[in-house]
Amino acid sequence: MRALKIIVAGGVLVAVAIATGTGVATAGKSGSAASPKEIQAKDFDPANFSRSWVVDNKWFPLEPGTQLVFQGATTEDKERIPHRVIFTVTDLVKDVGGVRSVVIWDRDYSDGKLVEDELSFMAQDNDGNVWHTGEVPREWEEGKVVASPAWIAGVKRAKAGIVMRVQPRLGTPSYSQGYAPPPVNWTDRGQVYKLGIKNCVPVRCYTNVLVTREFNPDEPGKSQLKYYAPGVGNIRVGWLGNDPGKEVLTLVKIVRLMPVGLAKARAEALKIEAYAYAKKKAVYGGTKPAERVS
Repeated sequence: MRALKIIVAGGVLVAVAIATGTGVATAGKSGSAASPKEIQAKDFDPANFSRSWVVDNKWFPLEPGTQLVFQGATTEDKERIPHRVIFTVTDLVKDVGGVRSVVIWDRDYSDGKLVEDELSFMAQDNDGNVWHTGEVPREWEEGKVVASPAWIAGVKRAKAGIVMRVQPRLGTPSYSQGYAPPPVNWTDRGQVYKLGIKNCVPVRCYTNVLVTREFNPDEPGKSQLKYYAPGVGNIRVGWLGNDPGKEVLTLVKIVRLMPVGLAKARAEALKIEAYAYAKKKAVYGGTKPAERVS
């Protein structure tokens, strides 16, 4: 029943958006039957996550074994530096505050050197919205971890946030992407920026692309733009405003990991988890170990 509702509502809104260019925002303001409730971070309820580890949101699908490779550049000291990001959906699930969340393994390279690796946790509610329930980043310098601002929803006042709504609509308010108080100070927010555009990346050209704007209220005037293709997820990263880094990334490869590759990803993710248990006990120590999806 949930899937039928999503498909029907999504079909109506997409058709209007293509025909008018602004149909989604108009539909939202009119309060029509096709307009879904605009869920906010305060609506996070573990009781609304029956099969939370199955993430099939149209704009942000997370199938275990999917690996997205991005290539681009950032500005450091007025110089453009090559930048590479590898986003891997593992076959691990972690219970975060009673919600079984998919474990994502991210690696971030600057000029060929690893500068950050990270576990992040994502879960889909019964309505199809994708939530961010925590993360364990490790920042590297000269081969050593120099910082790890980890946060877990429900621990030390941290709260889950929204990664992707089931039906993103123009003209709707921004939403929290999670919250962690100082010293982590995670306060990022997202907002629908564009709908129904065409965008080309090295992998291919995509139509009906969604663009979101992500920003930190503590850093006014700069935003990150993320482009999402239906059935694929993130395909491009850009910037807006006075962002000094001017990060640009494009999707250059989509990999479907074979069993050996998936096992390697799982093992590497578990190494980061072991680090978190050893070094971030106050945040991570009370969580249940991640386990392989059966």
